[in-house]
Amino acid sequence: MTIPYETDVYLWAKEQATLLEARQFEALDIPNLVEEITSVGASEYRTLGSHLANLVMHLLKWHYQPSRRRTGRSWRSSIINARNEIEQVLETSPSLRREAVPLLARRYPGARRLASAETGLPLQTFAAECPWTVEQVLDHDFFPEPPPA
Repeated sequence: MTIPYETDVYLWAKEQATLLEARQFEALDIPNLVEEITSVGASEYRTLGSHLANLVMHLLKWHYQPSRRRTGRSWRSSIINARNEIEQVLETSPSLRREAVPLLARRYPGARRLASAETGLPLQTFAAECPWTVEQVLDHDFFPEPPPA
């Protein structure tokens, strides 16, 4: 029995895996397999970008509102969590590490806008370009000091 891709993607994927294991290549749904495999890579890329943006947004809040660090541990927890999530993505897709620098540059403006919205600070408060390297952003021991007064 062939399950249409459009009807139930999960069941379709299980069937395709079974067909691959059985080496029944002639029965495979090649066009949709290609689409799905392509989307897996794109999804990993988007996931890394999302976690980088979230991480940098929290680092900006940590950096620019040091007085709010004492009111709770949510920023620190959010920073740690985002780094853990990024670490997991890079463990399963290590080739994405070479995309981290350009991806951080692309996602920084959105993180900056969100940090401004969440802190109430003017957008100009935040650096126009990410003030930290990817290595710093991903370093579990890095928590930026407040800017000079």
